[in-house]
Amino acid sequence: MGESAEAGAVGEGAVAGAPAVLEGQISIEAALQAGSREVHRILIRRDKPEDAALSRLLQRARAKGVPVQRVSQATIAEHATGQSHGGVIALVGPRRFLALEDLVARKVRPCVVMLDGVEDPFNFGDATRSLYAAGIDGLVVRPRNWTSAAGIVGRASAGASELMPMAVAETALDAAAFFRARGLALACAVKRRAISIYEADLSGALFLVIGGEKRGISRALVDQADLLLQIPYGRPFAASLGTAAATAVMAFEIQRQRRLRGLAGER
Repeated sequence: MGESAEAGAVGEGAVAGAPAVLEGQISIEAALQAGSREVHRILIRRDKPEDAALSRLLQRARAKGVPVQRVSQATIAEHATGQSHGGVIALVGPRRFLALEDLVARKVRPCVVMLDGVEDPFNFGDATRSLYAAGIDGLVVRPRNWTSAAGIVGRASAGASELMPMAVAETALDAAAFFRARGLALACAVKRRAISIYEADLSGALFLVIGGEKRGISRALVDQADLLLQIPYGRPFAASLGTAAATAVMAFEIQRQRRLRGLAGER
């Protein structure tokens, strides 16, 4: 099966010293595929049978030279943050990020999104999942230590958080200045004084900022925006959509418009 069963190969102290943990085969396989972080070791529950999916993960791990070890359920539980890992976790290094320039390099009409002020790791992962599925070119985040939440983000995103090209900017204003200087229009998702996403032209080069549910987007950024966008509701309702839901709606409207204009493959 390609795994080590040596009791002393990974002691409890060595496991506890791991900088982060990914949980579940999907997240781990995505990290191996993308090279988004170093995978130090994969731990599999001792009695977990090897099905086709696990066999594929083991083959990828062998190809990458990543050691795999069978361990007790107690060891898995000690380091997992949730219950949906399926008996497979990985000890990993920190997420690697690209430069902002890399998100738009060699793209004809790049579309980059920034999730600004999204604090909840599940919401962040869920939103990232939609952005990746919709074909968004890159995601910008603020500096933050997501190490303790890597497992949650990975599971919520179905591995998309490892596959999505990501870069870091100190502030949304910094990112906006960078991308506008490279020809991207600045769009902000707001509730007031905005046009419907179904009426706006979202097919061009675009930098879209979506704020977190608590703080939203700063006034300084809104004042600079080329486009203020809102999602029209089907009935009167005062509350905002959650960040993950709003991100999904906007990302797939961008995809729809680009497909309609025959631009979906012109990245």
